Amino acid sequence: MAVNFQELGADRNQEWRNEMRTRLSAKERSNLPRVKMPEMGPMERILGFMEVNVGLNEDAAVLESQRCLDCSTPSCISGCPVNINIPGFIKLIEKKDFLAAARKLKETNALPAVCGRVCPQEIQCEAQCIYHKMKKAPVAIGYLERFASDCERLAGNISIPPMKTGNQIKVAAIGSGPASLTFAGEMAKSGYRVTVFEALHELAGVLSYGIPEFRLPKSIVRSEIAYLEKLGVVFEKNVIVGKTLTIEDMKKQGFQGFFIGSGAGLPKFMHIPGENAIGVYSSNEYLTRVNLMKAYQFPHYDTPIVLGKRVAVIGGGNTAMDSVRVAIRLGAEKAMIVYRRSEQEMPARIEEIHHAKEEGVEFLTLTNPVEYISDADGRVRQMKVQKMGLGAADDSGRKRPVVIPGSEYTIDVDTVVVGVGTDPNPLIPRTIQGLEVTKWGTIVVNEETMQTALPEIFAGGDIVRGGATVILAMGDGKKAAESLHDYLQQKK
Repeated sequence: MAVNFQELGADRNQEWRNEMRTRLSAKERSNLPRVKMPEMGPMERILGFMEVNVGLNEDAAVLESQRCLDCSTPSCISGCPVNINIPGFIKLIEKKDFLAAARKLKETNALPAVCGRVCPQEIQCEAQCIYHKMKKAPVAIGYLERFASDCERLAGNISIPPMKTGNQIKVAAIGSGPASLTFAGEMAKSGYRVTVFEALHELAGVLSYGIPEFRLPKSIVRSEIAYLEKLGVVFEKNVIVGKTLTIEDMKKQGFQGFFIGSGAGLPKFMHIPGENAIGVYSSNEYLTRVNLMKAYQFPHYDTPIVLGKRVAVIGGGNTAMDSVRVAIRLGAEKAMIVYRRSEQEMPARIEEIHHAKEEGVEFLTLTNPVEYISDADGRVRQMKVQKMGLGAADDSGRKRPVVIPGSEYTIDVDTVVVGVGTDPNPLIPRTIQGLEVTKWGTIVVNEETMQTALPEIFAGGDIVRGGATVILAMGDGKKAAESLHDYLQQKK
């Protein structure tokens, strides 16, 4: 998607820009150190599920905003999948017009408070910051995004972006994860009657069941949902599309366009001996029991979970880090990450790895499980692992793990969480005739428009990409909304 920098710059206050450049030179701005995110101490935060990152105060946010050089061609925007006007909202923070900064974010981002917490800015917008050319730390775009959106929420002054006149055309989103939520917000702003259908009893998909409270408080998620409801989006829970409702049923109800954002909720396992033992979970089940069903408050909530004392989490991504940090909070005396490559190859965010280490997680890298050993009652008691070396790079660009012969040994465990990835749920692809599906179960789309083989149906997020990030899913939802709008207007 091309970015028109001229249009993005047209709404800036040129007088203000000139004034600020007079007050602070580019050299003075570039010499300001990057702000640090305040955090709860490790020994305090592992006692519960309170948010680890505290957020910037006003003085810190304004100081960090002054580091932005307001580039004439802001490359940071190109690194953002939803094309936020980054210099625009940062300059409003510098001006201390925090509510205006939040409004600027909402012009292009339906979930700014979420993105400010879980988006990997370090490999996207911040990775494109001009400061990298100066060998300096980039502007803390993610921290500032969180600050502005939190200011609006805490002020109780939730803004509504410009809305086009309603056109009475009904469109549906299947699933309520970040891709569908973004799609719904964009379509609502364009005047469509949008309904989001969710299979579970809680909304927001991975934002609710996958990401723990200490990284993304559910109150934040609920506030983003409330914002979308103010835009006119209707949410229907406990609707399993393909079972309780079909696409044909929706068409009979008057829906003319569809977006599939049902995610990738089918857990992967390694298919090694002992995976069916009691106490071996997929990361999906483990995190869903804790995040969505409040298993850590059993018996006040109905869903129990094994409170392991020696917990091994298999994998090196963000989901694995979330799982092992949950285990610490559930009282694990020994919590381990078991990963077959080195730490340098871990796909998890650097911040998450850092927090896990602070909280006492042990990292067993270049180590791979080969068997889970149970007791007479079928409960896992040990894990047999083997040491790995690194060979040539594979298709992902990371070095391929290679088994070291004769290196096997056992580790005592009473809980194992397998976090090695997910596959798309096959229900929707199987129940919509004419959809083109890959051998991995993902839906085939036109990458420019997100349109499927069925012209009125679009798709995005993990159902298309496999496991990916929240912001990439949001980018898909935004692109699909633009494309479906064009399709429906041409059809009209």
